[in-house]
Amino acid sequence: MLIGYMHYRKSPAGLNRAYAFAAVAKAEGAELLYFSPGAVDFEKGIINGHKYDGGEWISTVSRYPDVIYNATGFSGNKQLKTAKALRQKIPFTSFSVGSKMTVYRNLMKYKKYSDYLILSEKVSSAEDFFAFLQRYPKVVLKPSWGRQGIDIYYVKKEGSEFKILSGAAEARHDTNSMADFILDKIKHDEYIVQPYLNCRTKSGAPYDLRLHVQKSHNGEWVTPIIYPRISSNGSIVCNIAQGGYTGEFTSFLKNEFGERYYDIHKYIEMFSLQFAAHMDEIQRELYGEELNELGIDIGLDKDQKIFIYEVNWRPGHPPSINVDLNVITNTVRYAMYLADKNSEVI
Repeated sequence: MLIGYMHYRKSPAGLNRAYAFAAVAKAEGAELLYFSPGAVDFEKGIINGHKYDGGEWISTVSRYPDVIYNATGFSGNKQLKTAKALRQKIPFTSFSVGSKMTVYRNLMKYKKYSDYLILSEKVSSAEDFFAFLQRYPKVVLKPSWGRQGIDIYYVKKEGSEFKILSGAAEARHDTNSMADFILDKIKHDEYIVQPYLNCRTKSGAPYDLRLHVQKSHNGEWVTPIIYPRISSNGSIVCNIAQGGYTGEFTSFLKNEFGERYYDIHKYIEMFSLQFAAHMDEIQRELYGEELNELGIDIGLDKDQKIFIYEVNWRPGHPPSINVDLNVITNTVRYAMYLADKNSEVI
């Protein structure tokens, strides 16, 4: 079986994750073909890609793979056109769930998990934002397509001023400059606003939990890792890239919740799998696609009830050799399952 690893970079040299995928694919009885969209020759029906052999990447002319792991997003008309054309011929492993607002609207429409959602509204004007802030004294403003905690703002009105926190930085605005700030943001990107929910450790540090779920060899959902992300610099954002740090899930629960840790652990694990299956059902019904991986960011309220911050379709994870290999193994096994499933249909 030939698994395609499609990436925007022309060469896999220096891309450690591609090497790991090649090694895992070989251990699972498959072969990996690395290629970029520009390496595809549709006229000849071949791909000028790379295979890992004898300790190095070798340039090779290959047939089309049986399945493609689309490792990254693509930009530019040519790359997007190539990806779309390949998708018509070969099963892809990964599909986008859309923006944060799209996910929110879809989950509200299907209702099953609507009680777990934080109220989210699109900001179309400064007036929209001010009206929301009148209803909720502390809010979070974030880009609907954002990643890694970038451009997330905590806003609170204090007297006639507006206090804004972004990372560890603080700024203050009057009404006019706050309106200008909002207009500048929404001019370039879609932004949403949510009430700020106070999810903190016993020591007062903001935290959230990342639930990383995947499909594996039989197409069923598994949870390779759950971990807390804790803010360390006064920021409300718990993302690692924005100064947060991670902990071990069970130890974190024991420290925060004592004897209740086991029940909370099982509750969150079960939620991760059931919620992933529900997202998969929505994706199939609305778009005719199947999901293979999600990063679900959640908090816990004072009664330890889950609320959902956001859902990502191509989640990262903290650096760990064991975790990365588990994630890659699940991805390879799901790709092989998908290829087998597609060959049966053909």
